[in-house]
Amino acid sequence: MAAPAGVPALGAAEWRARERAHERRADALTAAHRERAGRGETHPVEDFLFTYYSYKPSVLRRWHPGEDTELTDAAGTPRATWKWYRPGLATGSVVVDGAAFRAERGHLIANIATILRATADRAPGFGCFGLHEWAMVYRGREHRHPVPLRLGAAATDAVVEAHELRCTHFDAFRFFTPEAVPRNREALARDRQSETEQSGCLHAGMDLYKWAVKLGPLVPGEVLLDAFALAREIRELDMRASPYDLRSIGYDPVPIETPEGKAEYVREQRGFAERGQRLRRRLLAIIAD
Repeated sequence: MAAPAGVPALGAAEWRARERAHERRADALTAAHRERAGRGETHPVEDFLFTYYSYKPSVLRRWHPGEDTELTDAAGTPRATWKWYRPGLATGSVVVDGAAFRAERGHLIANIATILRATADRAPGFGCFGLHEWAMVYRGREHRHPVPLRLGAAATDAVVEAHELRCTHFDAFRFFTPEAVPRNREALARDRQSETEQSGCLHAGMDLYKWAVKLGPLVPGEVLLDAFALAREIRELDMRASPYDLRSIGYDPVPIETPEGKAEYVREQRGFAERGQRLRRRLLAIIAD
């Protein structure tokens, strides 16, 4: 029996093709990380999305159609036993149980919506120049990554001292060295995150991946992978603009201590902000459905 009129449905051939395409894309995005992990190796740029966010490649590989879309002839597949799935209206179909997910995760969804909406509505800022990574090593004896500083410790500290720190993202600010904390234009706090988050921030853009994962099966697989792909590109700029010297592993620096470097950083930052806003609006629309 087909789904009733008005109920979105994907035929078996269509949803299986989308699932396979999703798995291939996810595998390509995570291949290098998985190969390194198998050898016991780490990467200071690419592994961040798997260590800081703590989501395994298998999370990315699982495709969901999104809420309320019935998958035809799926009742006999493993998907039918997954949490947050239920039988659809059509015989043999399954569908994401959005109502159950929203009932159990309502508080989380509301918090995500608050942050996303506030970030989307606030004017983006483009004057931080990625100095959060510099603030994390300012006058510090130990660094977050076992990589040499491009300018050396003293010159790195001098760059921080020559600029006003304008970080707006608490999860970057909380890693500032104690000496760097009072240099930030504003003291940030977890319970005020929605009051300071803004779309020009690279980390706010990377966090779209985190929010997409937390929204689970409500988010279509294609949107999840778009968020991860954006986060991966942002992370590369984040580290190229950092004080670390990553040329030995193929990353040319964006020297934000120079006018040319600042201009390059802001140019890329604006592009990421625009892409992030489109994804942010998409996630808000999913939450509101």
